[in-house]
Amino acid sequence: MRGLEHLPADSLAETVSEILKRDGAVIVDNLVEPQAMDAIVAELQPWFDATPFGPDSFSGRRTKRTGGLVARSPLCRDIVMHPLVLAVSGKLLDHSHSFQLHLTQAIAIGAGEPAQTIHRDQWAFDFFPFPRGYDVQCNTLWAMTDFTEENGATRVIPGSNLFDDKLKFQSEDTVPAEMRKGSVLLYSGSVYHGGGANRSTATRIGLNITYNVSWLRQEENQYLSVPLEIARTLPVELLRLIGYQRGAYALGYVDDLRDPIEVVRPDLKKLGLGDLQASQARAQNQTAAR
Repeated sequence: MRGLEHLPADSLAETVSEILKRDGAVIVDNLVEPQAMDAIVAELQPWFDATPFGPDSFSGRRTKRTGGLVARSPLCRDIVMHPLVLAVSGKLLDHSHSFQLHLTQAIAIGAGEPAQTIHRDQWAFDFFPFPRGYDVQCNTLWAMTDFTEENGATRVIPGSNLFDDKLKFQSEDTVPAEMRKGSVLLYSGSVYHGGGANRSTATRIGLNITYNVSWLRQEENQYLSVPLEIARTLPVELLRLIGYQRGAYALGYVDDLRDPIEVVRPDLKKLGLGDLQASQARAQNQTAAR
């Protein structure tokens, strides 16, 4: 089995997205400075300390999953809005009207945690069998510590984004996403993967930021995770990304057809639905392309 492809930090979004569509996963090395990851870990430390371990083997009984990062960590907002990641997400999910922030989670896999079950993240959508090659998620896992095979680097099956659905695999069928702190693994919701076993004495920490098409529900409820008083302080583009925008022609409006952005930014008031003709043309183009 081939390993995961590594690209330099100055790679073009087109290059990254081509490999992502082909393999289902790709690593961009050293996309941010290691010190940036250290600063986020320090900012989140009180939240890490307060987060309980997972309640089952899938979430990890020696693993902590700390969410709500847009509200809790101003530094994480820059990672959520990273230009290369947003550009790649837009290309992978370009069959949709728009995409949104799906979840934010710092995953700390403790020493002694066994390997996670190999799965597809898109199974979160009630195990709906999306057509092969039709992606609804673009995921990122940023290395907040070095990722090694020993400390539980995420395990991936390259090319499995084009496999049949609901298959079963073991860790032996995968390769480790080893990377240095500040690097990022981009992977689709359709690729088979799972957290690796942590056989070291240290905790492996990854920053999981995921995006999905705007007509599907977000895994993390951003409207409740980000209190309104904090939402009102955020940049407009981040507000739209966490869900204060229409998901398609007639998805997500507020009461009398108001644009959801108006709830937090009344100065951006815009009445009515979206562009019906543009939405129909997009759907027709996608059907013709299949």
